[in-house]
Amino acid sequence: MRVLVTGHAGYIGAVLIPVLHGEGHEVVGLDSLLFDGCDLLDVERPDRLITRDLRDITADDLTGCEAVVHLGALSNDPLGDLNPGVTYEINRDASIRLAGLAKEAGIERFVFASSCSLYGAGVGDDLLDESAAFNPVTPYGESKIQVEQALAGLADDTFSPTYMRNATAYGVSPRQRLDIVVNNLTAWATVTGKIRLQSDGTPWRPLVHVRDICEAVRAVLAAPRELVHNEAFNVGRTEENYQIREVATIVGEVVAGSEVTFADGASADIRDYRVTFDKIAQVLPGFSPKWTVRSGAEELHRTFVEVGLAQEHLEGPSFIRLRRLAELIDSGRLSTEVRWIS
Repeated sequence: MRVLVTGHAGYIGAVLIPVLHGEGHEVVGLDSLLFDGCDLLDVERPDRLITRDLRDITADDLTGCEAVVHLGALSNDPLGDLNPGVTYEINRDASIRLAGLAKEAGIERFVFASSCSLYGAGVGDDLLDESAAFNPVTPYGESKIQVEQALAGLADDTFSPTYMRNATAYGVSPRQRLDIVVNNLTAWATVTGKIRLQSDGTPWRPLVHVRDICEAVRAVLAAPRELVHNEAFNVGRTEENYQIREVATIVGEVVAGSEVTFADGASADIRDYRVTFDKIAQVLPGFSPKWTVRSGAEELHRTFVEVGLAQEHLEGPSFIRLRRLAELIDSGRLSTEVRWIS
């Protein structure tokens, strides 16, 4: 198929493009390129590139496409908190408009990158499945709920959305991020010998490797329509729910000689939930996640050593999304509405 991938130049998109190419798909990438040049490794390019803000997408951008994989968003909770109004404008309003344009263009398959963060603060010790109540604690999580609900209202015989509620991602990507937990802890351990916890380490979090997320996209696109039509799937493995302090222990075992420390002001995190992934395992036989936090930390550590990750990368703009945007805004290249200034 010809697949439009929004946010193709981001952390997940840079891993997804080779996966889709491997399936024989033609990839049309649409991205505003906020993180262009923030590369850890060589980036594979789409077959066609549309450099455009998601809020400005046109019907012409969808011409000839047969499926949409919608990754584009201000991605993660702290980034969403930076400007909640812009978060809703991009993550919710532009996403819903994109879906409407896709439906008008006759594009049937629409794969939406949702998030387990919409469960927010889990209640009790039960594993949450796709029918669990939503309890978001950030604009990012709230926006995901609202887009899912709007897409469900568009679903019919001609338009088939699927909602991929990804667990918290980790792993190596050409467009690396160090502002997500496994990547962050492993990077600090590799460079400084310190595993620096930002919370007290007690919250639970489901975790999934970025390549397994991309394998789930591949499986959804290949699945019979009736299996994925208007369905939500938690994306990950049930065994891969961890307390953050468990992750720190694993990283400490992977990075010899490192020790756990607590960042200034470390406290409890209200984002605390565990998730079951039984549904995707049962419904999508083509999806078989391969990675664990331990194997992912080993991959990250090995790669960070090979590329010479340094102290400047740990807190600089290259691999931390919020600092990249702040750098662009402070330099006058980007507005506070997250638009390029010509």
